[in-house]
This record gives sequence, C-alpha cells and structure tokens, in this order.
Amino acid sequence: MTRYAVGDLQGCLKPLQCLLQRVDFKPQQDQLWLVGDLINRGPESLATLRFLKSLGDCTRIVLGNHDLHFLAIAYGTSTPRPHDTLDELLQAPDRDALVAWLIQQPLMHRDPCGDYCMSHAGIAPQWSIAEAEGYAREVEQILQSDKAIEFFKHMYGNNPAGWQQDLQGWPRYRTITNYFTRMRYCGPQGELDLNNKSNIAPANFHPWFSHPLRSTQQQQIIFGHWAALQGKTNSDNIFALDTGCAWKGHMSLMNLETQQIEICDCGEDQSLVPSS
Repeated sequence: MTRYAVGDLQGCLKPLQCLLQRVDFKPQQDQLWLVGDLINRGPESLATLRFLKSLGDCTRIVLGNHDLHFLAIAYGTSTPRPHDTLDELLQAPDRDALVAWLIQQPLMHRDPCGDYCMSHAGIAPQWSIAEAEGYAREVEQILQSDKAIEFFKHMYGNNPAGWQQDLQGWPRYRTITNYFTRMRYCGPQGELDLNNKSNIAPANFHPWFSHPLRSTQQQQIIFGHWAALQGKTNSDNIFALDTGCAWKGHMSLMNLETQQIEICDCGEDQSLVPSS
C-alpha cells in the first residue's frame, strides 16, 4: 500500500486525475489523503465530489472552510457568495447524498501508525496532538447530529480570537473550527489573525507551524489552505500542499512513504494529460 496526500482541489478534478494516473494510483490497495477544500472556485465541484465518493474506503478526507461553507448553504443557513462556483452542485439530483457523505468527514485525521496527521489549516500551536484530536471530535459530533443546523447558524465569525479551555457552547465550537479550517498566523498566546492571507507575518505573529510555543514539534503534519506559501514551510516535518491550483498555480501530490512530490500545472486549460 502507498499513501498519497494531495493539496486543495477546489473543484479542479482533471489535475487530480492527471496526478493519480501518473503515480498509477490503485484504489483497491492505495490510500488518497485530501487536505480539505475539495470544492468551490474551480470548474468541477459536482464531478469532484462524485469522483471522491466513488473511491470508497481508500480516501482519508478532512473538511476545509469551503466544504463547510457549502454545507451551510445546503442546510439553508447561508447563501452563496459572488465568487462561489457551487450552483451545479447545489442543483444536482444527488445533492442530498453528497451532503450526507461530506458531513461525515472529520476535521482531523491521524494515521493509526502515528507517523502523519492531517487537517485543513494545521494544528493550533498550543494544542498537543491528543488535545487536537479531542477538540476535533467535539465538533464532528455536533456536525453529525441533529444540531448541525444550529452549528452552521453560529459557525461564521472571527471571535473568540484565541483558545481558552473554558470556552463553552457555540463560541467554543466556532473557535475550534477556525483553528482547524482558517488558521494561518498565531500571536504570542496562539490567538488567531484571520484576516492576513499573505506570506508576510504581522507584527508579533508567526505562522502557526513556526510558532515558538508549538507543542507538536516532533509530529509530521500535512495541511493545505495557504496557497501563498507555495508549499514552503522551511520545516522538515510540516508539509504545505495547497499550491494554488484554483488560482492557475499547480496541484501537488505527495507520496507519504518517500515524501516525493508530483505536481500538475493548473493553467487555463484543465483538459490535462500526464507529463513526465
């Protein structure tokens, strides 16, 4: 078995298929890890979800902010934004089945052997891996219950800006969700700056993965979300796989056994074929 992890798809199916063909991916024996933001902004959100769902048990998926945004729309608590490309998906005859499948996906995945963990935006610097897993399960249980609609009603917002163990209710779930799906820069106590999307840190803030107080220094972490990094973290065990496919950059696929990365260009024409 070979495990592969791929960056944000955002509805760009053809580059993914290009990469899977290139590495001779076999769903019957290999695994495909996806860092979230499966849909939106790219041209084929519906086809992308249908394809991933069809792969069955070989996928390991975590939810990203665009996936949660789609679910909020599907649950009737939000409306599409001007640059969303979700209309075909929202109008699909199998929409309900795709929604039911997507909402079962976790916020964090840790391989049973413990060598890699994955979330969309990363792991809060003040959390251990065990703590992060526990907080992820809290939100997943809400999403997979009859409280999902209430969750989506309270999901949006930047406050509280930082983690406090005694947070309760919807502010607690919103903060956990923001760390897992929207985080980039963290302040001295791990507080979030959710406005800066560049690769230039604001004063007294650090990228979460280079934060001086990070508790997961020894853990190999896979994440997406931050295309401006272009895959560069200056760390041997932190792997940034969002390389801006939806923005005409490229899609990155990493072999987790060798850490070799394959890329596929995502220019104007996405009728792509594998290249050497």
